[in-house]
Order: sequence, then structure tokens, then C-alpha cells
Amino acid sequence: MNIEDFDFDLPEELIAQTPLTERSASRLMVLNREKKEIDHKHFNNIKDYLRPGDCLVLNDTRVLPARLYGIKEDTGGKVEILLLKQLEGDSWEVLAKPAKRLKEGSILTFGEGKLRATCTDTLEHGGRILQFDYEGIFYEVLDELGEMPLPPYIKEQLPEKERYQTVYAKEQGSAAAPTAGLHFTNELLEELKEMGVTITFITLHVGLGTFRPVSVDNIDEHKMHAEFYVMSKDTADTLTKIREQGGRIISVGTTSTRTLETIARDNNGQFVESSGWTDIFIYPGFEFKAIDGLITNFHLPKSTLIMLVSAFSDREFILKAYNTAVQEKYRFFSFGDAMLII
Repeated sequence: MNIEDFDFDLPEELIAQTPLTERSASRLMVLNREKKEIDHKHFNNIKDYLRPGDCLVLNDTRVLPARLYGIKEDTGGKVEILLLKQLEGDSWEVLAKPAKRLKEGSILTFGEGKLRATCTDTLEHGGRILQFDYEGIFYEVLDELGEMPLPPYIKEQLPEKERYQTVYAKEQGSAAAPTAGLHFTNELLEELKEMGVTITFITLHVGLGTFRPVSVDNIDEHKMHAEFYVMSKDTADTLTKIREQGGRIISVGTTSTRTLETIARDNNGQFVESSGWTDIFIYPGFEFKAIDGLITNFHLPKSTLIMLVSAFSDREFILKAYNTAVQEKYRFFSFGDAMLII
């Protein structure tokens, strides 16, 4: 298939720059795959489309405040650092800007010396390996000094860090939020549990590759970035039981979807305790083995995410829905509105 098959016109003013005050006040577009029907609701109305015996699968990853501003100890030059991946101990792969200032052996200080780092290796495209030195707990120091690495299409500052975390975020490690989960409040989750909906969790640490554009015309040639995932035995057992009892498995977000489908693909359609790295690329023609429904946000034109959504439903129906969303002035991307596909 060609990349142009997943294009649509999106006015820039529909890209949500700030989150709504109330998480569940966002709009919800509901797509019925079988009837090809579209309903316009609000996110709190999701209770009307779920039923006892269903299971919501949430990604409990937590976004690191991974953007740091440092000073070169020898020259006083300013360097911006973005943490990408923890290696061994306090060694991290990072992106540096400007990278040319950060050579092997360079020392950076952050927050008036609360955090120091030595460059131990240089990589391509601005990548560096830093060895950090600090007192106390690294994540607490990072929480004090770091900024949230908001997506490149968000130009405004985020006044409250927690608004770019889901209310159930727990496992540190993401460079971006699993944004479909941002619509849930603790109160809404409790209401769903009282209805008989099971809530369970997986972990997939979202990498910066999620924002990387597809650079080939033929999407068969696109190579996905790899992301680390974990499914516990409790979650695997819960999903197996839901499936045996005829309940629907509703994935919250493309990250949860990629995790579930990776595990099902690798285990003959079964859910098992597992962890590892996935670079699964889901686009039309993909055979889904794990999910029965999907909650997601509205994605970029020509992105791997709109390809995944098109694979789960139908490309023409999805593009119709997206064009309708533009006409109805839905809010797009990370802080935007939601879509339920059932």
C-alpha cells in the first residue's frame, strides 16, 4: 500500500495544544465496524458502550520528565539532553542538542550540580551515552530538574506535569504518554468496575520513534522502532478468563494494542506472561488475534498509528470518520478527543 492512502487534510488549529481541565470531558466518536455507523458523544458516555464481562486493557507506563538543560563544566556552554533509554546502572542513551558540543569525556552539570553526567560515547544523529552521578534517588532528582518531553506538534508549555500522565501511570520508562488513557479519571474507572467491567494492565514504554514520520512511499518497506513491553501472569490469566467467558477485550490505545497483538502472535493466539521488545507494524491486512475493541485518539496523517486503526476497522471508513472529525472540529492528537471502535 502507498503512504498517500492514509492522508487527510488537517487544519493546524484542530491540533490540541492544551488538555481540557476535566479529563473525561473530551468528545468521543464511536465507530461501529459492522454497521459502518458513527455516533458523536462525550468520553463519559463510554459506559453506554461497555457491558459486564468486558475487559479494558490499560498501559500503566509512566512518562519520564526526560528533557534536561545542562551546562558544560569546562566552557559553560548550554546543552539540552533528552533521555531515551536506560542502559546499565546510571548509564543512559540520550539525544543531545547541539550534539557537537558534547564530545567523549565532556562533563555536564544540571540544577547547580544536583546532577552531573559524563559523556562516555558518541553515537549517530546526536546520540550520546551519558554516565550520571547524583545523591539520593535518580527518579526523584529527575522529577525535580526535568521537563516533560511533549510531542513536537505541541508548542505551549504544560503547567502541570501530571496532566501528561494517566491517572494509573506507575512504571517509569516512557518518552511519551499513552494518550488514549489520558481521558480516564479514577472515578470513571470505579464506575466501570461497578458495572462489571474488568480493568487490567500491561506495560509498554513508548519511545520517541512513535513521532517518527514514515519516510517511504511503499509502507511495506517501513521499519518500526522497538519498544519494551511486559505482561504479568495476573494479566495473562485475566485475559484468558475473559476470552473463555465470552467477554470482549477492549484495548486502551495503540500501545496496548501492539503489546497484546505481539504476545498473541508469538503464542498462537494465547495470552501468557512475557516481556521483551516489539517492533510489530500493524497496517491493513493484519490479522488481529487479541482485541475486540479499541479506544484511541485522533492521529497524524500518514502515520503508523492511523494505519493501525485502519487495519482494525476499514481504511475507507476510518478516513470518512477522520474527515467527519475535521468537519465537526474534533480536537486532534495527544491532548485531543477520543475514538471508540467496536
